[in-house]
Amino acid sequence: MTTTLRPAEPLQQHPDGSRSRRYAVCVNSRPVGEIHLGTSPSLGASVARVIDLRIAEPDRRRGRGTVAALAAEEAARAWGCVQMEAVVPATADAALRLFGALGYTVRNRGMEKRLGSTPPALPPGSHARPMTEAEFAAWQEAESERYARGWIGRGIPEAAARAKARDDHARLLPHGLATEGVLFSVLEHAGVRVGTLWLALEETKAFVFDVEADAAHRGRGHGRTLMLLAERQAIEAGRTVLGLNVFAGNTPAERLYASLGYETVTHSLSKPLL
Repeated sequence: MTTTLRPAEPLQQHPDGSRSRRYAVCVNSRPVGEIHLGTSPSLGASVARVIDLRIAEPDRRRGRGTVAALAAEEAARAWGCVQMEAVVPATADAALRLFGALGYTVRNRGMEKRLGSTPPALPPGSHARPMTEAEFAAWQEAESERYARGWIGRGIPEAAARAKARDDHARLLPHGLATEGVLFSVLEHAGVRVGTLWLALEETKAFVFDVEADAAHRGRGHGRTLMLLAERQAIEAGRTVLGLNVFAGNTPAERLYASLGYETVTHSLSKPLL
């Protein structure tokens, strides 16, 4: 039996510059599922993503999904893409096995923690204050460069990585420090600045977009204190869940979040197209 992809719609061009197309997964011309392929709105036209992949129950566990995903890679190459990505729920064991067998690796994980009703106390000698405009300007310049270089190091072309850094900051912080629903804090210990926190208050959740202990003060527990500060601010704002993103290979951060009770909810996977 031959598994192939058959276009189920014309190529879609979206206002954000991305493209996408749905394909029927067919076995000897018989439809058995669907795969939705697109380019990344945030990482640019060189990165393709598997938006959705579904195989009908009677045809599962026969390799249909594997062949469909491989065929999608060929379609992505024809679009000029150099990398594939897929976001998979942590509970989707079969999908994680499928993409793992095809050479996808974990690029980053989305994690969440359910919060209690009592804000945690900060350690003695530590306190937080709002970030000043001057500190924000310096932070944003350094963070934009660090953010872009992080994506370049993960195989994203430099132009696309720098465009993502510009676009993400413009989208998330349209009014800078005065953007509604964001909190920028500086952590001090014994009167000395030791780190910064960027927390966003979403409708029902809070999200840590950036947390960083200053280089001269790392390894002293200030990262944990910053995360306790994030919990404190989220609870005080009435949010019950705190989310964050952690990149693979950031072992100290992964250990810290695990020790604080965060659980993985999504895996963002990637694969270079050779």
